[in-house]
Amino acid sequence: MKIDTMLSGLEGAAGHARRLEELGADGAFTFEGPHDVFTPLILAAGTTTSLELATNVAIAFPRNPVQLAHQAYDLQLLSNGRFTLGLGTQIRAQVEKRYGAQFERPIARMRDLVAALRAIFATWETGDRLDYRGEFTSHTLMPPMFNPGPNPFGPPPIALGGLGPQMVRLAAEVADGLLVMPFNTGRHFAERTVPAIDEGVARGGRKASDLTVTGEVIVCCGRSDVELETARLAGRWLLSFYASTPSYRPVLEVEGWGDLQPELNALSKSGRWDEMPGMIDDTMLATIAAVGTPKEVAADIATRFGDRVDRVGFYTPYLVAEDTLGELIGELRAASEPPERDKEVPT
Repeated sequence: MKIDTMLSGLEGAAGHARRLEELGADGAFTFEGPHDVFTPLILAAGTTTSLELATNVAIAFPRNPVQLAHQAYDLQLLSNGRFTLGLGTQIRAQVEKRYGAQFERPIARMRDLVAALRAIFATWETGDRLDYRGEFTSHTLMPPMFNPGPNPFGPPPIALGGLGPQMVRLAAEVADGLLVMPFNTGRHFAERTVPAIDEGVARGGRKASDLTVTGEVIVCCGRSDVELETARLAGRWLLSFYASTPSYRPVLEVEGWGDLQPELNALSKSGRWDEMPGMIDDTMLATIAAVGTPKEVAADIATRFGDRVDRVGFYTPYLVAEDTLGELIGELRAASEPPERDKEVPT
């Protein structure tokens, strides 16, 4: 199992990436927040040698496929083949009201986008004429002046972020990877996500090994009472924000907490953000997030995902101490390793 964590900041991204590599992380990812999702990875690519880099996620629909292809191709080149293009839909309100982009029929739209990217990459790799005509986007021109040619490291993998069964199935059918939404529980993952993965793989006529599954989890970890209290407070803030969103209600419903979503949503719409974290009790926090010491968090993660993920991604909604993160990485490696088999004694 490989271990990924967040790459924080912008100006300090290069140094942070180098420290994450030294701590033993396998990968680092950025997300769409107050800064561009690609820029920190450009900085990180030049200061690391083994750390895998990914967008987790770049919001797909506001971006043109050719623009995305160039950004992904260049990062694959700069990182010597260590980049994964992670794409996600976001929710309708964010896409339409913040980006001013189209959102309708998100599953079909994402399928079209992935196919367009594959066609563009294929043209660059082979030199064949670009002739992609999809339902939402068409690309039929790629003059030599704009064609970078074959990438020495191959086209970058494409991963899709997913929570609902339709997007999970689509990722398992057409993408190289699935980024399982971190607002999740062990029960929701087992009952809703895993069956959708299996259905998607079968629908695409693929093998399970064709898909890299990253189980993401919100982590509230500390080695002292002070660290843990800071982590829990930040976790409650983040969970209350996620839980107020109608799209994430299915996770709450699996655990019997579905009625909480409209209550939190009403508070958010009236601007009563400060009241929302208080509605996330200890049980809910510990069920959705992985909470505790590095050893306890590692055991929780290993239990909730079992052998159904290839990678784990840590979301820490606070500035986690690097020593704590390093210890957590070590504990998770130990927790996820299969027990050694008894060696046969020759007779």
